[in-house]
Amino acid sequence: MGKKVKTILISQPKPATDKSPYFDLASKHKLKIDFRSFIHVEGVDGQVFRQDRIDLAEHNCVIFTSRNAVDHYFRMAGELRFEVPDSTKYFCISESTAHYLQKYIVYRKRKIFHGQLRFTELMDSIKKHKKEKFLLPCADILKPSIPKALDDAGIDFTKAVMYKTVCSDLSDLSDVKYDLLVFFSPSGIESLYKNFPGFEQGETRIAVFGPTTRKAAENRSLRIDVGAPNPKAPSMSMAIENHILGKD
Repeated sequence: MGKKVKTILISQPKPATDKSPYFDLASKHKLKIDFRSFIHVEGVDGQVFRQDRIDLAEHNCVIFTSRNAVDHYFRMAGELRFEVPDSTKYFCISESTAHYLQKYIVYRKRKIFHGQLRFTELMDSIKKHKKEKFLLPCADILKPSIPKALDDAGIDFTKAVMYKTVCSDLSDLSDVKYDLLVFFSPSGIESLYKNFPGFEQGETRIAVFGPTTRKAAENRSLRIDVGAPNPKAPSMSMAIENHILGKD
C-alpha cells in the first residue's frame, strides 16, 4: 500500500462553514488537508453573448441548474439592459437554488418551482408548462443529460452560454507535494496538466469523484487509488477514510 496518507489536497474551495466531513477526517486521522479550487467560473461578456442572437425577452421561463446560473443570468440581463418581467417563471434544480433567487427578486411574489437535487425531478414541473419557451443559462461545459431530457420531453428551450469554466493559476503550488490529490470533475484534471505539463504521478495517490472524472484521469494514464461514489462509500470523504483504513 506504500506510505501512509498524511497530506491531502482537495481541488475545491474551502468549505464556508466548519461543518464539513473533511475537517472531521483531518481531526480524526491527524491529516493535513488543504483546499484549492483548480477551476473557476468567468462570465461571458454581454457583447460576446449578443453574437449568439438570443433574445431574453422571448423566454418567459428560466431553468437554473446552479447558483452560478442565477448570478450570470441576472448579470447578463443587466448588461443587456433587459428588465426581467415579474411574470417570469423560474425552475430551479434544488430548493437552495430557488431560495438563492431572493438575491435578485421578491421571492414570494414570483412563480418558482424546484426539484430536490436531480434534474429528472425538476422535469416533472417543466413538463406541466410544455407550451412555454424556456431559457437554460449555463456554462460552456454542460451535462449532456440535461438538454437530452428537455429534447426527449419535447420542450422548446434555448441553451444560453453565459459563463465559462476555466483553469485556475496554480503556479504557487509547483513545489508543494501531497500524498493524495482529490478531483471532482474532468476540468480539474485538465487544470492539473495545464498548470503542470510535466506532472508525474509517482507515489502520489489520485482520488476521483464520478465516472466522467474517472475517465478523464484514465485518459491521462493516471493510477486511480480512490474512487467515489462506490458501494461502501457514497461520499468522497468516506471513500478517503476507507482508503486510509485499508477498507477499500
